[in-house]
Amino acid sequence: MAWRGCLMKWTKTEFIRTSNTASRSSRLSPHNQQRCGFRREAKRPDTKKGNVTQETNPSPSEAGAPGPPPPPTLPPPPKVPRPKLFKPLMFTVGFTGCSFGAAAILQYESLKSRVQSAKEEEEAEKLLEGSQDMAYWHDWWNQLSGFQRQLILLMSMVDDFWSSLTEGQRTVTGIIAANAVVLCCWRIPSMQRGMIKYFTSNPASKTRCLPMVLSSFSHYSIIHMVANMYVLWTFSSGIVSLFGKEQFLAVYMSAGVISTMVSYMCKTATGRLYPSLGASGAVMAVLAAVCAKVPEAKLGIIFLPMVTFTAGNALKALIAIDTAGLMLGWRLFDHAAHLGGALFGIWYVAYGHKLIWRKREPLVKLWHDMRSPGAGGSRPGGGPGVSGGGPGPQ
Repeated sequence: MAWRGCLMKWTKTEFIRTSNTASRSSRLSPHNQQRCGFRREAKRPDTKKGNVTQETNPSPSEAGAPGPPPPPTLPPPPKVPRPKLFKPLMFTVGFTGCSFGAAAILQYESLKSRVQSAKEEEEAEKLLEGSQDMAYWHDWWNQLSGFQRQLILLMSMVDDFWSSLTEGQRTVTGIIAANAVVLCCWRIPSMQRGMIKYFTSNPASKTRCLPMVLSSFSHYSIIHMVANMYVLWTFSSGIVSLFGKEQFLAVYMSAGVISTMVSYMCKTATGRLYPSLGASGAVMAVLAAVCAKVPEAKLGIIFLPMVTFTAGNALKALIAIDTAGLMLGWRLFDHAAHLGGALFGIWYVAYGHKLIWRKREPLVKLWHDMRSPGAGGSRPGGGPGVSGGGPGPQ
């Protein structure tokens, strides 16, 4: 019984130990799997450790430290002040007055030189009359070389062509040549900056007065220059026959400056400050003056010779187109300059000729007194004295 009791006790002890071992192993096995699983899962957060810390750590600004600077914001664009037009206005008035004054003096000198040259030619003809015969000129021609003869013949042809031109066409030849020279200067790269500064008119530029004159002789496009010069060549004979060479030059130069001044005013009022160039304003003044003076004259289009219209209707159509372009903001042409030139041409034909040109006599008389030999200043008993001298101004 004692053995049986010991055996049962030993068996019970072993069963309890076995059951404890099984339960311990069952408890340890999930613990090991979870531990190994933790180790495997722990490697993944290690790779994202920086991200986790960045997400969990408070931002420096929240922690009290200075944060990164905010992205720079662009400042608002500065307001461009409107240009002041007092100096250009004074320059326009002064240049117009000087143009007509110089034209009056030039006309006086031209008439004086014509009278003097006519007298000299008459005296030379009297001296040479009967002194030399055709045999002398025949012998002189035979003594010349072939090159000299060809050169003389070429000069004779040029002289004949120049003599065949009207006075107006001869006058505008110099203007066309000046425009061609400026057009060539635009093609020189080293002169681009100076050409933009002095040969384009812009109210926002620092140089505003001198370009008002020079831009009237400036064209960047060949087509633009050809169109303007063709119109000027066409109406040159009519305008010079109406006003004369000197008065035409004064009107042309003044119209270029006045049209640019009108363009300055419109650009400043609308805020569209862009450069302009071309002789369109001065050419429009010439065209408007002829059309206003002779409104019944018949005009045509070079490519459509069968279409004819009166000069008055053509002027009205041009003014209507430029007015519409100015109101609608077209940028193809400087419509303000066109309108300024056209209105100045109409005004000069209606009123300007009487107000300006017919009142040039005091200036011409003053110039005559200064140019005459022995002319003195004002005498105590009267006006300026003239001792001797040539004929007075006509």
